Amino acid sequence: MQTLLRATIVGLTLAALHQPAQTQGYPSRAVSFVVPYAAGGTTDTMARMLGSKLEKRFGQPFVVENKPGAASSIGATYVAKAAPDGHTVLLATSTTMAINVSIYKKLAYDPTKDLTPVALVAGIPFLLVVNPATPVHSIADLVKLAKEQKGGLPFGSNGHGGAGHLNMAMLNTMTDTEMTQVPYKGLSPALNDTVAGHVKVMFGDFSTAYPLVKAGKLRAIGVSTRQRVAAAPEIPPLNEAGLPGYDVSSWQMVVAPGGTPKEIVAKLNAELRALLSEPDIVADFNKRGIIPLVSGPPEELQAFVKSEVVRWGAVVKKAGAAGVQ
Repeated sequence: MQTLLRATIVGLTLAALHQPAQTQGYPSRAVSFVVPYAAGGTTDTMARMLGSKLEKRFGQPFVVENKPGAASSIGATYVAKAAPDGHTVLLATSTTMAINVSIYKKLAYDPTKDLTPVALVAGIPFLLVVNPATPVHSIADLVKLAKEQKGGLPFGSNGHGGAGHLNMAMLNTMTDTEMTQVPYKGLSPALNDTVAGHVKVMFGDFSTAYPLVKAGKLRAIGVSTRQRVAAAPEIPPLNEAGLPGYDVSSWQMVVAPGGTPKEIVAKLNAELRALLSEPDIVADFNKRGIIPLVSGPPEELQAFVKSEVVRWGAVVKKAGAAGVQ
């Protein structure tokens, strides 16, 4: 009996020694928090906010590293090839994890295999806006004008396969319209031309478009997400304003390299879910027009990513943007 007891104690001790190597000792050094976009944007701001909170929770630095380029695929590839030990993570977007799969002829990473979802953190909404001189106050008005316009009603976008293009492509499909894309080098110059009346309609990122709406330079038809945005509760979701089922955002998700131990992923998931319920984080997100999301466990997120690859693949194909890169 004593021999059996000693063996049991030894076994439990070995298991306890193994556990710190996986989770109790994590992180054992600074964590590289990669942002696949340039500094100063919404994703970068969010990463710095989350990184600061994670530092306090884990007692180790979370150092934001900007690795922009190629529609976020440079940063994603860097993280996909990093050691799968939880010390390199990425704040990915729906572009990184779903849309790029169809846009690129050959992508250097597979988001469903080379990257492991950790936690869904937020949704970045878009605003469907028109020039105020345009006789469009609703989806019905927009559809009517689009079908009357010979050659297609021109809309601004941030380039072929960009958010402005694909969001409108989804609207075209749902309303049986064929509006014509006018691509720009970003959403901001497209918004400027919408204000000037050179194009009549577009999807703008909320943080940039909403101030123009408040200033009377643009008219908002609706927000792209199913829920209202706390910063602009007066603007209805398109889902309620004539496009039932429309639900689009640039969702943001923390991911790790594929093969990262499940215990580390689960620990990060739990900490992110806890801090995203903190009142100051929620208040800051709401002020910026960012929608805080309650993440499910990593296993659910893997299924979510796969479903988004399929959903956006259909949109990209319909828009004629498949394999353009």
